[in-house]
Parts: sequence; C-alpha cells; structure tokens
Amino acid sequence: MNNTKTIHDPVGLDTAGAVEIGFSVSERYNASSVLFDNLDAGRGGRTAILSDGVHLTYAALCFLASQAGNALKRTGLARADRIALLLDDTPVYPAVFFGAVRAGYVPVLLNTLSPADLVRYYIEDSDASIVVVEANLLPVLSEALTGGASVKLVVVANGDVPDEFPVETVSWEGFVADQSPVLAAADTHRDDMAFWMYSSGSTGRPKGIVHLQHDMPYTQLSYGEHVLKLTEDDIVYSVPKIFFAYGFGNAVTFPFSVGAAVILKPGRPEPGPIYDTIEQHRPTVFFGLPTLYNALVAHKGSAERDLSSLHMCISAAEPLPEVTFNAWESRYGLQILEGLGSTEVLHIYVSNFVNDLCKGASGKRVPGYEVELRDMDDNPVEQGEPGTMWVRGDSQTPLYWNQPEKTAETMRDDWIYTGDRFQLDDAGFYHFEGRADDLIKVSGQWIYPLEIERCLNDHPDVQESCVLGVVQQNGLMTTKAWIVLKTGKTGSSAVTAELRGYVKTKLLPYKYPRIIEYRDDLPKTGTGKIDRQELKLGT
Repeated sequence: MNNTKTIHDPVGLDTAGAVEIGFSVSERYNASSVLFDNLDAGRGGRTAILSDGVHLTYAALCFLASQAGNALKRTGLARADRIALLLDDTPVYPAVFFGAVRAGYVPVLLNTLSPADLVRYYIEDSDASIVVVEANLLPVLSEALTGGASVKLVVVANGDVPDEFPVETVSWEGFVADQSPVLAAADTHRDDMAFWMYSSGSTGRPKGIVHLQHDMPYTQLSYGEHVLKLTEDDIVYSVPKIFFAYGFGNAVTFPFSVGAAVILKPGRPEPGPIYDTIEQHRPTVFFGLPTLYNALVAHKGSAERDLSSLHMCISAAEPLPEVTFNAWESRYGLQILEGLGSTEVLHIYVSNFVNDLCKGASGKRVPGYEVELRDMDDNPVEQGEPGTMWVRGDSQTPLYWNQPEKTAETMRDDWIYTGDRFQLDDAGFYHFEGRADDLIKVSGQWIYPLEIERCLNDHPDVQESCVLGVVQQNGLMTTKAWIVLKTGKTGSSAVTAELRGYVKTKLLPYKYPRIIEYRDDLPKTGTGKIDRQELKLGT
C-alpha cells in the first residue's frame, strides 16, 4: 500500500496570506486538535452535535472519536493508510473522521450519491483497505466490491450488518465497543496528509484532492474568523453534506474550532424537513446553495415558517442570482452572504461580509488568500477588465493523487488556476462571468452562457434555469436554455417568445437562447449544484 505521509507544501507558512492572518502551527501538528482542543478549553460539557434526538457533548464526541481511532489501530493499519467514508451526516461521521486523523490515518470523504463503479474507482485509487459505510448504502458498496475493489473490512453504521457480504463486516457499535476512550494524537507533521476529498469529475475521472494536517485551522483563521465569526453560543446548520468541501467546513471545521454546536441531518434535503429542523433546533447560522434558497422560498407555506433564530445565511458553490437574494431578504429579512471556494482550496476564499456586501457579486478577497485575475497569457489584467482567477493560500492542496498531468494543469507556480472568469470592480468585489472554457461562438459572436442564464433567472416567471452551449446536428454551436417556471406558470410558444424578448432587451440581442426546453425541475449533483453535465449529455 502506498502510504506516503509528508508532502511538500507548495505555499508554506510564510506567505503573505499566512502572515496577514497570523497563521502559525508547530512543525508537529495533528488536525484532530480542531475537536480535542475543546476539552482543554473547558467545553467538554457543551453541546457539540444535535441529530435526530441525539444530544452529544464535546466530551462524548471526543470519547467516541478516541474509541474509533483505537479500533482502527487494532486492525493493523500503517501510518497514513486510507479509510473510505461513505457516510451520511450523523454523529458517526465526525467521530470516525477525527478518530482516524488522530490515530495517524487518512479518511477519504466520498459522495454518498456515487454509483457502484465510481465507489469502486474511489477505493482502488485511494488504496483504502477499510470502508465505513451507511447501512442503506451497502447494496452500492457490495456491487463495487464484487466488481473488483479490494478491502479487508467494512464497518456498517446506522443499521444492521448483512448476513452475507463480499468481505468481513462489523457493526459500528461492535467496532468501537470496549475500546479505550483515551487516544493520544499521532506525531504527525503539519505537512502530512490528513484527509482526501474527490472532485466532481466534470472533466474525466474524479481527482483525489489531498489535504494536509494544517489546512483545517488555516480556513478557520481566514474565512472562519473574518467572515463567520462564530462563538461557542452559535448553532450551525449546513444543508450541504460533510463529504462536500463546503459542507465539511460548515459542519466540522468552523463550529468545532470554537466550541459551537452543529445540527446533523441525514437524508435528502427537502424544504419541509429543513424548515422543521430550523424551527426545532433554532440554529443561528444557516448554510445553503442558490438552488436550495430558491426551493425554500417556493415551498408552499414558507411565508409562515419561523426563521427568527437565524442571524446569518451563507451561500456558495454556484453564483447567487440577485433575484434569489431579494426574495429571501423580502421573505425573512435576512441577507445571504455569497462566497466562492473550491475543494482544492478547501473552503471559501472570496466572500461578501456582514457589513460589506454587494448583491450579485461573489464578494471580496478573504484575508489569508492572494487572488489575481490574469489574461490568456497569464499576465495580470487591468482594473475592471475580465480575467481568469488565480488564488493561493496555505489551505490549498499540493496535488491530485496519482494525476501529475492534472496537477500540472491546476497547480502552477504555487498558485491554483481556477478556470473561473471574473471582473473586479472599483470597490473590490469580484463578479463571476463564467468558466474560461465556457466561451462559445454563435453566429460569429462570442457568448458566455452564464450571462444568459443570469438574465433568465431575473425574469419574474422563472424559478431557475441552466444555459449551455450545445452542438446542433449540422455541427454548429448554439445556446440552449433549460427552464423551470414558477408555480402556476406553463411553458408555451408565447412564453418562449417573451423570454427571448426579455433577454434581447437586457443583453445584446444576439445573446438570446436559441433553444428553450421547459422542465419540472433541473437535475442536481450530490452537492446540490445543477448537474450541467447530465443536461448536456441528454441533448
């Protein structure tokens, strides 16, 4: 098994970003400190997790994490061996995550909506020998293992162990039973691997994104302290799941760094249960996505729901339409702080702030990160000119596992090439203009599909839309819009003409969508984004 531990950090701890936020960790550092330092701070009796009738204190969570780490050590794993986590958001997730990291192993966070062939790929690529899996995902894992992936042990959480399975299985309860609740942190280097995530795989196979021991505290000192400013009295509710880098920071790094409480809810996020959870547990900070905020506002009876406990709402992963911002603020009196991040950087590096906000903008640079806009020749652009965003900060991944060519494409001279095009205004706000590779030529004119999509989303009859460049049967490129209309509205030739006319009046006339398809909903990825790849493949 390839158990490489220490990886050269391409940025280092003495960059301008690290100096700006005063970031410093000792050479020997273990990321489980994010959780276990709460005991030294006297927070053992405070609530760490609220989850379907479970009220877990910090002392209890550290107890469980230590048991998990000791149970993993008992299996004979070597330092830096990988452990695949195919788990929903329950207390088992942070327990096994921190237990693995504390014992010196590397948890690999997997998308719970992955099909069997992708799970098999994850296991083989990461060389994971142990899988901790949600009981209801056993059929997917069974198919993955039958198809060739090799592991030595499967730990089943939140359900029964099957009578027959391709490899040895044990229940989570049986796995940690009788294990010591005391576990000293492994003597890891700050640049040792701590955990992995995988990219969404929109271009080829997903890439294994390696994060190091010091990356979690860096995101806390940057985004956590400068944007969220959580305290131990906060209660956090992140609808995006833990396996998603955005959700991981929301539900793990930031609340546990300050001793706040986090609400963990398994299952698919539906508007009704989300409102129920808010009214039951009274969170103070809410994390969502643009599509989710749209769905919540459109949900029947949403105007009567009580969101008075919230004082901050966050959105990321996709651009937040101004119409969505306005609808949410009008309904609940709450503004949404939009931000921009990536799995490669671990969390958000451009964000709006509570007292410094611009609707329709991704935000300003977050302290701790350097951001540049560059032209096609990698030269900085002039103020106000569009360019591709480059970013660097000490939470960025050093590499994609076993993919040197992809690593070279994205990690360039200590910078991350994001592939996202932005424009910087005079006030320091970055405005998203689309992907660098999304620019298409239609009838001899260059078009950014996202610009059309945003315009359509501003129309009062449109719930949400997606606009992409598609190739017609004649081989020519054109624009197609998939549109979900608001409740009570029906697609027709008259509506199509109106929407095209609307775009022509708001943008340059040639930018109107040539093809429009009406749908009841748009497909979503496991992270809640519009699944653009599925739409394009269906054309």
